[in-house]
Amino acid sequence: MTAPVALGSRRELFVDRFLIDRLEGAALHLHPPERKEVVFQVSQPWESACTACYNLVQESDRVLLYYRGFYPIGQDYADGAASQTTNLAVSRDGIGFDHPDLGLVEFEGTRRNNVLIQGHESHNFCVFLDANPAAGPEQRFKAVGGTGRSNLHGFASPDGLRWTPVKEGPLEVTGAFDSLNVPLWDPHVGRYRLFSRYSETKGGRVRAIQSCTSEDFVHWTDPEPHQYGDGVPLEHFYTNATTPCPGAEHILLSFPMRFLPERELDTAGMPYPGSGLSDAVFMTSRDGVHWDRTFLEAWLRPGTDQRNWSHRSCTPAPGLVPTADDEWSIYISEHYGWSTNRLRRVVVRPHGLASVRAGYGGGELVTRPLLLEGDALRLNYATSAAGSLRVEIQDESGQPLPGFRLEEMDPVFGDQLDAPVGWKAGGDLSGLRGRPVRLRVALQDADLFAVRSV
Repeated sequence: MTAPVALGSRRELFVDRFLIDRLEGAALHLHPPERKEVVFQVSQPWESACTACYNLVQESDRVLLYYRGFYPIGQDYADGAASQTTNLAVSRDGIGFDHPDLGLVEFEGTRRNNVLIQGHESHNFCVFLDANPAAGPEQRFKAVGGTGRSNLHGFASPDGLRWTPVKEGPLEVTGAFDSLNVPLWDPHVGRYRLFSRYSETKGGRVRAIQSCTSEDFVHWTDPEPHQYGDGVPLEHFYTNATTPCPGAEHILLSFPMRFLPERELDTAGMPYPGSGLSDAVFMTSRDGVHWDRTFLEAWLRPGTDQRNWSHRSCTPAPGLVPTADDEWSIYISEHYGWSTNRLRRVVVRPHGLASVRAGYGGGELVTRPLLLEGDALRLNYATSAAGSLRVEIQDESGQPLPGFRLEEMDPVFGDQLDAPVGWKAGGDLSGLRGRPVRLRVALQDADLFAVRSV
């Protein structure tokens, strides 16, 4: 008998098969994002066609956008060029971003700019707001930056503007750090994580992702390569844009930019020519090392804009921002290598990146045995006008429990982010605490995104 899953009060997302025992007439379904407006366009002398490494931090009522500004192109091109800058744009709504005059760094004879730092660490400076309870006020923000093998540096800041190294010299981490590496505080395990680049050499050089952990942001464990299931192809992942899922922090969401170096493209008109195409994919993990790639297809395609059919475009930026009650915003860099280099907002449903979906003919989901702690069951779901959803609670062996049978629940329909489930006799589940149960969900033209017990 399968050991019960202690659901507790956690929200569980149907982004993998963790809760699923069996599906009949239903399947896991990936929900691509909806493209919205362009929120940032390069326009200043310290920005260029190769402005990149966008990453975002939400702090209180503002959203901070960090990005690589000046990048030498042509004969002076070099990943480690000391002339590169880290810049900051600020937004109040996650939609419109402004260039503040920071007065911190002189660039081409003026301090009237939004430049934060200048140096080789600016090539891929990536910031996060440190929620570690042990972090002091002078280290509320942390970041990593640097390029070249084993040359990644750590930084801290009280305000996200003024940065100091966390130690002299680079962090003791090995890897190939030329693209954006993602640090974060993982509240679920109480440690820092770093997701970085390395080169997988099995069967030829492939750009890949590794991770390590730290208790103090200075001393790090040996990096572990991402591990995938049997039959998952080894693909080039140039970046990763990993984040704990808001409201379900035990699940890590990742949006790698998938790179296809062998694909040719017309580089006419690009100031920074190169070969290869890219798009974005979606994957998840519950331990930071083993990654679920249920969805091998693209999460975001280049689309009809021909300038996105170029190398290193369609790159998701680290930083997921709730911009409304019913939307999460993720940001995608576009037009890399063109003078129109920019950042676009795309939106997804809260906790709705994937679902169990059944069509009009209907289907069913049966979960593994669960241990519920709450008094009620709440669902994130959507149906068509003709669709519906019903829930049955079974004992561990699969026998329906009286009062919670499928036929004892009126079908529900609509579109709800967190709706309670009730049967004709009510929805109180307090009598089931500590008892292993299964959920059987019958769907018709419907999606079930997430479930929780409260």
